[in-house]
Amino acid sequence: MTAVHTTDAAVPTNNSSAPRRAAPGGAPRRRGSTFDRLLPYLLLAPALVAILWLIGWPVLSVLVTSFRKLNLRELTRGEVVWTGLDNYTEILGDPAFWVIAVRTVVFTALVVLVSVLAGLLIALLMRQISTGVRIVLQVAMLLAWAMPLLAATTVYQWIFDQQYGILNKTLVKVGFDSFAGYSWFSTGTSTLAVTGLLIVWQAIPFLAFSLYAGAIGIPKDQYEAAGIDGASTWQTFRAVTWPELKPLLLMVTFLSMLWDFKVFTQIWAMRKGGPDGGSTTLPVYQYLEGISKSHFGVAAAVSVVMVALLALLTVQYLRRLVRSQEGEL
Repeated sequence: MTAVHTTDAAVPTNNSSAPRRAAPGGAPRRRGSTFDRLLPYLLLAPALVAILWLIGWPVLSVLVTSFRKLNLRELTRGEVVWTGLDNYTEILGDPAFWVIAVRTVVFTALVVLVSVLAGLLIALLMRQISTGVRIVLQVAMLLAWAMPLLAATTVYQWIFDQQYGILNKTLVKVGFDSFAGYSWFSTGTSTLAVTGLLIVWQAIPFLAFSLYAGAIGIPKDQYEAAGIDGASTWQTFRAVTWPELKPLLLMVTFLSMLWDFKVFTQIWAMRKGGPDGGSTTLPVYQYLEGISKSHFGVAAAVSVVMVALLALLTVQYLRRLVRSQEGEL
């Protein structure tokens, strides 16, 4: 008797237990619910509220204060005296304010220019020197960067001191006898020059490290191709290094403008805006009006004007950034 073996064939059915057709990515297609679409915004809401409270409220408070007469009398008595645009009329109608504003812009531009160029040169230098020398240079820059502002200002005051400064003594020893007892703080221009040198010295480490990080990311084969084509050092910089570093250089330049425009500690600790107000900048002017004279409404108006100037710089930076990304620059 012969045994016959049969097998059951799987017959596809159309019932609901059949598996769903998978999407091209492998996961079943499912329409997102309203909660799923709102979930990212709900997760960001606490941080957004905190930022608006920590940043938005002080900005709004300064803006409101700029339209008030808020001297020491009104502050202690809790009086609210609205003056409209009187505070802005007072500062914008003062010729000394415009002198200080122009001085601040020129000082910021020169400091940013010198610091960015020095940082770029040091960043390019670090790509060429040996590892040991580069480590020593980087440690020295880190120590300069970590030095507190007041301590650094004190050191520079000692270096440029009229009687006991090491700079004057060194210049006399090398033959410049006219620098014996020379005062580097006799005028506002020379005082700002010394202060600007201090700011540049402290800004170079950040700029050099940032640009060096961008420089080492440039592929070496581009330099090799430029060398094969017979390009000189300057031609290699223009064709290879500059296009790669330009976005990063634009960013650090913008950050330097924001930081240097608001510099207060070094200028105030050096000579308190003197002599005779010759080194006074907008942050120092704001401090003198708000703290020394207790004209808090006027100081708030100065703050709003400073924010407006920084906003103009920000707009210009964003425009150049967009053009750079579109390849128009």
